Amino acid sequence: MLLIPAIDLKDGKCVRLRQGRMEDDTVFSDDPVAVAGRWVQDGATRLHLVDLDGAFAGVPRNGAIIHAIREAYPDVEIQVGGGIRDEETVQGYLNAGVDFVIIGTKAVSAPHFVTDVAAEFPNHIIVGLDAKNGKVAIDGWSKLSHHDVVDLATKFEDDGVVAIIYTDISRDGMLGGVNIEATGQLARAIKIPVIASGGITNIDDIRALGAIAGDGVMGAITGRAIYEGTLDFAAARQIAAEY
Repeated sequence: MLLIPAIDLKDGKCVRLRQGRMEDDTVFSDDPVAVAGRWVQDGATRLHLVDLDGAFAGVPRNGAIIHAIREAYPDVEIQVGGGIRDEETVQGYLNAGVDFVIIGTKAVSAPHFVTDVAAEFPNHIIVGLDAKNGKVAIDGWSKLSHHDVVDLATKFEDDGVVAIIYTDISRDGMLGGVNIEATGQLARAIKIPVIASGGITNIDDIRALGAIAGDGVMGAITGRAIYEGTLDFAAARQIAAEY
């Protein structure tokens, strides 16, 4: 199981939000490229980059930093999300060497967009489904839709996306533990891999996710825990790799 550090970008800085609220952010560094280097040095083989400004604006805002991270660490896989709402943006990131592009809000508001980009850019499209009580949230988590997580994930699996990132938004950034039950339920319902996100606090959470890795949980994204020190990334990565 992969352990994937999150680097959330806002105003050119590395931050973390609590439950997706832009006004409730903590700045961890003014140098996201150096932050990426820290996790790479600790053994990260994939980075999760999110353009928070882009997610709220609907267009990329931190592209230059993402490109700089790609250039600085060419051997590390990079998945990028935030404000990816058209094919030109997908193409631009892939041309810059990004490995995977994450479609979030647009996947829910216009599912045919996923159908199109998954066909045009095979093996590069991931869908991010952010949910609360089984229902998918959109627009930077500011709205809950009526869509069921499993139903949407099944549709996107049929479209050919390579993975689903599942975030429980009631837990994200709160250091309250992972929603193992919901994550496992989704992983068992689909054949493509699930990447867990939201709530990872400590080594116990990594082991709990590892226990359902066989159900199809191929990775876990961690953010606040590794920045605030409740999780040692290097040690946790080694434990995750055992599953």
